[in-house]
Formats: sequence, structure tokens, C-alpha cells
Amino acid sequence: MKIVATNRKALYNYHILNSFEAGMVLKGSEVKSLRLGRVSLRESFARAEGNEIFLYDLHIAPYSHQGILGPEPTRPRKLLLHKREIKRLIGLTTQKSLTLIPLKIYFKKGKAKVEIALAKGKKKYDKRESLKRRAAQREIARALKTRKQL
Repeated sequence: MKIVATNRKALYNYHILNSFEAGMVLKGSEVKSLRLGRVSLRESFARAEGNEIFLYDLHIAPYSHQGILGPEPTRPRKLLLHKREIKRLIGLTTQKSLTLIPLKIYFKKGKAKVEIALAKGKKKYDKRESLKRRAAQREIARALKTRKQL
């Protein structure tokens, strides 16, 4: 499994509840650009339209050797999931006001996959609390390390 891109801000901005693996419908030049790692997940999100789920604002840079009429870099891309997973995600996002965000893009057995997560947005005080908790964990680890050295 070769990880191409990760969404680092997702864990900072959202509480991750559940994650799913989905395939993506891509053009040939987009796959080549993905293999080169020329992708940005920063502002991307997924949304249900009808009985399908699309990934929006995923920026895949144009491939350098493609023709003039290449695909648009931020076009909506269809995600490939099982029908029962799509129905479940549609129900959860409409009822509980949850959102779908991509966590990482990777290649698995030669196919481009995206890991999308069902997430709930964090408030400002939640973000501060998680930063304090992480700093406390670092200090504990540092104290244990110095204790082991003595």
C-alpha cells in the first residue's frame, strides 16, 4: 500500500467517528499525476447526491505530458462504495449533521483508493483541549525517558 497524500488537519478540525475505504473514478492523466504525489486534500469534502457520493475540491494537479484538453483539477469525482454503505452514509449525514471528509489517498493493488471518514466538527475549546492533552502526553513520555536513563 503506497500512501500518496494525507489530510493532516482532519484530526485537528474533526472528531473522527468511522472511516470507510472507497475507490475513485479517475481519468488516466489524473492517475499518473496521483502516482507522482501531486494532490492536495486540504479543503476537500464528500457529499451525497442522489444515490451516489462525490468528492469535491480535491485538487489533482494536471499531468505534465497530457494534452491541452485535460480534466479540470478540482472537478467532482465519484466515489465507489457498496450500496448499503452509501445508504448508511446518506442517513447519518442527513440526520445527525455529520460530514464526510477524506483522510488519505493511497494505491492498493494498483487501484487508487481514498479513505473517507464520518466526522463531526470540533469547537474551538475542543481543539484547545486536545492540544493540552497531547502536550501532557509528551511531558509524561519525556519524564519516563529521563527516568529510564537514570
